[in-house]
Amino acid sequence: MQTSDPRILLTPVRTAEEIQTVADLAEKVWTEHYTSLIGSAQVVYMIEKFQSVPAITEQIQKGYRYYLMQYNGISVGYTAILLEPSEKSLFLSKIYVEKAYRGKHITSQTIFALKEICREEGLEKIWLTVNKGNHSSIAVYEHLGFVKVRDVVTDIGEGYVMDDHIMEATIS
Repeated sequence: MQTSDPRILLTPVRTAEEIQTVADLAEKVWTEHYTSLIGSAQVVYMIEKFQSVPAITEQIQKGYRYYLMQYNGISVGYTAILLEPSEKSLFLSKIYVEKAYRGKHITSQTIFALKEICREEGLEKIWLTVNKGNHSSIAVYEHLGFVKVRDVVTDIGEGYVMDDHIMEATIS
């Protein structure tokens, strides 16, 4: 899927090799970004539970759409979405960009592309969860039109929780 920036392309994840690329990106991005927020033990646990090859494969089988985010032909991040037609919404499950490529509008171009999917599918909003301590990501989401609608604490096993804001953006 082409974005309005010719350097940025979203490619669907379909093959075992592409799933492995996502898992490799997840390990790199999560380790560099989340260790200071939630600690290394929880990062390792969450990568295995949610972003390992088997976990990603299972999510795709359940209807999640994964896309590699490419910048000048290099896979530098990924996103995962789930269409929820009965709720008229798109759940933005994951959106991660390697640190060296942040600030190049990859996230904003991806959000614009997801809003176009919403328009095509007749969906009215995009929603996501974000760690309450992830201030830099919250600021980006707010800049892109997302607002905090409520908070949620989710038990993810092994004594860990996700303490998140739920944010939404209305599709116009």
